[in-house]
Amino acid sequence: MRNEKRQEKRMQTELTRLLGIQAPIIQGGMAWVAEHTLAAAVSNAGGLGIIGAANAPAEWVREQIRLTKQLTDKPFGVNVMLMSPYAPEIAQVVAEEGVSVVTTGAGNPESYMALWKSKGIKVIPVVASVALAKRMERAGADAVVAEGCESGGHIGESTTMTLVPQVVDALNIPVIAAGGIADGRGLAAAFMLGACGVQMGTRFVATKECWAHQNYKDKILKAKDIDTKVTGRSTGHPVRALRNDMTKRYLELEQAGASMEELEYLTLGALRRAVTEGDVLNGSVMAGQISGMIHEETDCRTLIRQLIEDAEKRMKVWR
Repeated sequence: MRNEKRQEKRMQTELTRLLGIQAPIIQGGMAWVAEHTLAAAVSNAGGLGIIGAANAPAEWVREQIRLTKQLTDKPFGVNVMLMSPYAPEIAQVVAEEGVSVVTTGAGNPESYMALWKSKGIKVIPVVASVALAKRMERAGADAVVAEGCESGGHIGESTTMTLVPQVVDALNIPVIAAGGIADGRGLAAAFMLGACGVQMGTRFVATKECWAHQNYKDKILKAKDIDTKVTGRSTGHPVRALRNDMTKRYLELEQAGASMEELEYLTLGALRRAVTEGDVLNGSVMAGQISGMIHEETDCRTLIRQLIEDAEKRMKVWR
């Protein structure tokens, strides 16, 4: 225990001080994946666990928050997808339930900023461009997650290597790196780019506490470096997922000039089927390019400890 405390102390950064956590590692708010069990496990391990609200009703989010509180007394957060029809109700729920942190995606959180700030909630939008990062800082964000296109799910155009330093140079608030980070090398590299911490999604899917179907996890564990595909570029909403029958059909339809309605119908409920039912052939197995780096399922505490130990060793060499 003493060694763990010394390691955590050495990893203190602007992010850990801001959020009151021990390790500068945030778990991504993945739709259908990031529920209370995983969020609590990450927080108990020293990072910041996140509940992914996605398109869920507000009362489901309230229940998840209360279940998380039964499993941990550490800080945790909720990811609010602002395009969700339930976003206004969810914004109110996180304020009422005393959540420590809100991360946001797929929209602009400015209309909720005053409410969250009045409750002492730290607001961390996920951004894919310098322009949006600047706007979030002006709106009162406490930090931003700069997410590169190596990540799974909905992506932007810039890579983590190019996006993070540009966002760092443009802002005066903490920047968290995301996209393409799987181990201590990625954590150390994020620090070199100027970030004060990382957010990881895909890597936390392959943990024992994650409730995702074993087929989903195995698909990640067996993936090779070139096994992700990006669909939806023609729609303006590109998504990265592991290739399967669904991605093949989608790309064929895109190439044939299919309508938005046809493409949306193909993906309707696809992520849920993959995560909850294990349909990794016709479901959407959203995962990042680091899938090819993940070879074993581990628990959250071991994962975070290994990340910190590996990053520290590499940074000592650079010193």
